[in-house]
Amino acid sequence: MCLRCKLPLLAVFSLFFALSAIRATTLARLSLDQLAGAADGVARVRCAGIESRWENGSIWTVTTFEVVQGVKGDLPPRLVVRLPGGKVGAITTTVEGTPRFSRDEEAIVFLERSRAGGYTVSGWVEGTFRIALDAHSNRELVTQDSSGMPLFDTGTRTFRAEGIRKMPIEMFRERLQAAITRAQEKTR
Repeated sequence: MCLRCKLPLLAVFSLFFALSAIRATTLARLSLDQLAGAADGVARVRCAGIESRWENGSIWTVTTFEVVQGVKGDLPPRLVVRLPGGKVGAITTTVEGTPRFSRDEEAIVFLERSRAGGYTVSGWVEGTFRIALDAHSNRELVTQDSSGMPLFDTGTRTFRAEGIRKMPIEMFRERLQAAITRAQEKTR
């Protein structure tokens, strides 16, 4: 194949790889203390509704939550959380690392006020902790969304999968309250 024939093909491959890189998401590992310090609010919530829509040329998902129990911050009884990605009609946009919720699902979320109004989840999947009932013990267990995905550890400069998995909710509440207290002491 001649060089002039290869150049358009090379340009197409270069564009493909450039677009692939644009879609990548790298999340740095955040400790419970870091999440608690960055969050404007923390709450146990129940998903009341989900809507994906176009906003300024991008798809965003707006999730409405009922606050079951506030843990940090002065939160209203109903929250609106806005995250990138979602499905509108036949078009789906996926942003790796953003949590997705199901109606009536309960979770503990770390929240930051959004410049667009409402809230966003601090650290996306890192600030999302799902609550599930263990069928054997009949106890609520908490699992961090990011516990199954490799995240970048800035200290070791490596990717590792770690996080909170199936922790009894009582233990999680104790750790969370201690983290919030430490974060508040640092700001004084």
